[in-house]
Amino acid sequence: MSRAIQLQNHPFRFLLYLEWGLLAVAFISVLDGPPSGGKHRGPPPGWEHSPLIAVVPLVLFGLMGLYLPLGKLPRLGHTFGQIVLILLTLVTSATVFNDGRIVPVVYLILVIRGCLMFDLAGRIVLTGLAFVLFLIGLQLRLESLSGISRRLPPSAQHRLEGLIMSFQLNFIVLFGLSLLLVVLLINALLTERQSQERLQQANQNLRQSAQEIEKLAMDQERSRIARDIHDSLGHSLTALNIQLESAIKLWDKDPEKSRKFVGESKRLGSQSLQSVRQSVAALRQDPLAGETLEAAIAHLLKDLQNSSTHPVDLSITQDIQLSRPLSASLNTILYRIVQEGLTNIVKHAGASRIHVQLVCSEAIVTLTLEDNGAGFDPAQARTGFGLQSMRDRAQSTGGTFTVTSSTAQSSGISTGTRIQVSLPLPSIRPISVANV
Repeated sequence: MSRAIQLQNHPFRFLLYLEWGLLAVAFISVLDGPPSGGKHRGPPPGWEHSPLIAVVPLVLFGLMGLYLPLGKLPRLGHTFGQIVLILLTLVTSATVFNDGRIVPVVYLILVIRGCLMFDLAGRIVLTGLAFVLFLIGLQLRLESLSGISRRLPPSAQHRLEGLIMSFQLNFIVLFGLSLLLVVLLINALLTERQSQERLQQANQNLRQSAQEIEKLAMDQERSRIARDIHDSLGHSLTALNIQLESAIKLWDKDPEKSRKFVGESKRLGSQSLQSVRQSVAALRQDPLAGETLEAAIAHLLKDLQNSSTHPVDLSITQDIQLSRPLSASLNTILYRIVQEGLTNIVKHAGASRIHVQLVCSEAIVTLTLEDNGAGFDPAQARTGFGLQSMRDRAQSTGGTFTVTSSTAQSSGISTGTRIQVSLPLPSIRPISVANV
């Protein structure tokens, strides 16, 4: 927070303009009548009848509004100085004009400044003090008018006193309500400003959290790819190196066996190349590369089926029925889940049949991956990054992720694995004919 409220950083510039307008009213109120003709004690010679002596404290009071300190002791001293100048204005106006005239707008200005400097308790105390000062000034004004009533007949004197009393009560109530309205207005403005600042801070924190989450997801994705490269590509290249060394050693002694080693080396090279392609595809910022989700999944399945790295022939079927276009974020999530699921099937399931189904309704899109592989116990597969990655992607949009897998070892029958992902879709509001 700034040390002081000044012209360039004033939180509510219109309040400063209002203050200047009230000061102009105060100047007019002080100078609207001719000074009295009598001589009074107090001012220096030559200043007895000059209204400038009443204007000087008011000018200083106005200049103090250009600097409002926010420190505890400075704001107390600043407020005390304003009160002293208000009292000097009352005394000098009584001395010059001999009528004890009051300038109620200066109390409103004092309260406005106090609301910007103090908390709620300080505002209430300062408002009460301003009201007391107003009552004192009003009393001085009424005492000056009482001298006029003494010169009137008794009947007129009673009527004038009743009129003055009624005016006094109405004026007090009106001014009290004005002070209350000013305090409530500024409190509402300050509360709204604090709410906006808290909202901006919350938005900034949310953006920072989103950036941190995105960075964490990218780090996790990189870690997964690094592990995949280490496990698959590193192993394949090591085996490839061993096969080539064996082929070189047997090239002259046993050419037939050497050719077998070379053939195995070619298979390992193809497998390594496929792993590199998968890792590069996973690193792409836009995995669909401008394609539709159906086409991107079809390419995945085609690449998987044409790959020569599987010990058995794969039978891959698909059923994709999208009745409405999906957002880019949902397309990416579904593509990544399919990609990760197929990778897990190839690495761990040893399946010969894979079925991919993607259907879409008005409120939900459902992805199903099924295979007839070895299966596993989902309760014991809590540390695998692949399943957790798919689960996190589904839950990031409020969707659900379920895995059904088992192996009936007693009967020797494998039931395979079934992964189902359901993601909610934003509702489409129908366009009314009347709004077209």
